[in-house]
Formats: sequence, structure tokens, C-alpha cells
Amino acid sequence: MPLDPGCRIVVLTGAGISAESGIATFRGAGGLWEGYRLEEVATPEAFERDPDLVQRFYAERRRRLLDPAIRPNAAHEALARLEAAWPGEVLLVTQNIDDLHQRAGSRNLVPMHGELLKGRCLACDAVQPWPAGDAPPAPCPTCAATVGLRPHVVWFGEMPLELDRIYAALERCDLFVAVGTSGVVYPAAGFVDAVRGAGRAHTLEINLEPSAVRSAFAEVRTGRATALVPELVDQLLG
Repeated sequence: MPLDPGCRIVVLTGAGISAESGIATFRGAGGLWEGYRLEEVATPEAFERDPDLVQRFYAERRRRLLDPAIRPNAAHEALARLEAAWPGEVLLVTQNIDDLHQRAGSRNLVPMHGELLKGRCLACDAVQPWPAGDAPPAPCPTCAATVGLRPHVVWFGEMPLELDRIYAALERCDLFVAVGTSGVVYPAAGFVDAVRGAGRAHTLEINLEPSAVRSAFAEVRTGRATALVPELVDQLLG
């Protein structure tokens, strides 16, 4: 797929890219929701009803993410290489709340569903690091409140982050690539339609299995992200 060097690229990643690093996906055997109902741990109402349960759930997620065995894989690294080497704009949008893209070196990044290793002050909404441990860091360095933090994660019923920036990039991009996404979680599942509506970009899905919105893509490549993403980046960089 030849592209001019100044072309703009938007890449969307989902749980499938991090699954190859050992991060559990949400559904199915061994998934994050196994043993939990999402209504118990991933909604504002759940946090209001039982904050201790929600905090324990995310504390366990942080502990697993910080396991030394969990590392960026070849797909994360290839996307960081693309950003560093491509002459035009590369925006990486991820639905994942892990930090594997950041560890791999991606910098022009929108974590649209938040970041697991950060917390948000319950008093002033300031975001700060929350790298480990069960207890929220306190007091807040911004407002000095001691009411604590909630996970800086977008829960069901909440608005994803930086949507204006994302849609602006989708409307002007020349290549849109979705990697490891299920195609069932909106608004991300509708990004390909936004790109098609703008009428200028090539659209490509890379997935272990075709997603629920595969028919909206001009091209679908099926297989492991750790093989297909480096292959795509090599192709783009020539």
C-alpha cells in the first residue's frame, strides 16, 4: 500500500494487541470479567455503591500489569518505530488501559479509556500517577484533599477521553488501521465509518479473527498482531 511520506496515519488498538503480552482480555475464560459482573466493578454506580471492591479489582489489575513478565511485544514496538520513522503524522489511539504502548516508545498517543497506572482526585479531578499498591496516594498534590483517588479509567456509561482530537485526526487521515479490536465497543467501533465518511483514507483491519465491523474495512488481514503489525510497518517504511 504505497503512501506519500507526508500522509497522515491513525492506528486504533484494542485488547488483542496486548493479549499477546499476557494481558487478559475482558470476556471469555480467564478474562477480566471472569468472577465479576461489570456492573460490580466498572461503572460509576459500582464505585459509589462499593468503592472498596472496585479499588481491590483495579489494584489487582495494577499488580498484574507490573509483573516483570508483562512486556511490550513486537506489535507495540513496531508501532513505536512507525511513529519515530514516518515523516508524516502518526496518531495512536488505544482502547487499552495498560502502559505497554508507552513502554514501547509511543508518544503521540491517546489512551481513550484512561490509564490503569493513574488515578483521578475525587475532589478536583486532577490526574496523578498511581503506580502500585492498594491504597490511593494522598493527599492530592493539586488540591491537598485527602478524600482519595478513583482509578483513571473510563467506566461504562462515561465518555471516552479526547474524542474531539480523535475525530479530527480520523477526518484528515490517509490511512486508518485497527489492530486487535472486537468491533463491538462504541464509539471506537464506529471510527472506521467516520473515516469512510470523510472519503479519503484506506482502511485496514488486523485481527486474529475478523471483527464485528470487518465489512466496513477496505482490507482485512487475519493473524497475530506480533507478526502482521511489524510486517505492515516494514511495508510502509519501505
